[in-house]
Amino acid sequence: MMSQVHISAHPLVQHKMALMRDQRTDPKLFRELMREVAGLIAYEATADLRTEPVSVVTPMGTATGQQVCERVGLVPILRAGLGMVEGVSNLLPKAPVWHIGMLRDDRTLQAATYYSRLPTLPPVDVCLILDPMLATGGSALRAVETLKTWGVTRIKFVGVIAAASGVARLVKAHPDVPLYLAAVDEELNEAGYIIPGLGDAGDRLFGT
Repeated sequence: MMSQVHISAHPLVQHKMALMRDQRTDPKLFRELMREVAGLIAYEATADLRTEPVSVVTPMGTATGQQVCERVGLVPILRAGLGMVEGVSNLLPKAPVWHIGMLRDDRTLQAATYYSRLPTLPPVDVCLILDPMLATGGSALRAVETLKTWGVTRIKFVGVIAAASGVARLVKAHPDVPLYLAAVDEELNEAGYIIPGLGDAGDRLFGT
């Protein structure tokens, strides 16, 4: 796997992934698992955030520590990306959240943007794209292009499961964007779904 692709080997991530893949998992549990896995993957994706020294007063005296000095923004891709927001926001409670809506044409499998409202200039240093599934890579490519055009210089893709071909496509187009995932499957079917995957993440999140 390419050096910019990081697949979590954490036992808790892999345990929760097995439950998410299981077709017997109901929407309530699926949402809980998505939130938990998103937080665990984001924990790994933020390991290289820059920090600066800080001095704080404790009940017993003064201590020195570190505080994150980079501004981070979250960009979930609608609609499935919504299921990841809470888990990542728990780690980064001050991070602003901007939404990008993508719709995939079932015939061509091409992604089109139907919603994007971003400030005039990016008020952050790093953006985390949140999308649980990276299948063909079309939505991720468009999201990265949108953020780069906006002026963001550091972008990371934080997902749950991906198809190998979608990963390769994103890496080739944007070698400066690292990917953080829980699993990579080898196949896509003719409809563009990851095999064996976990089904349609949006449908399973929202019970539709």
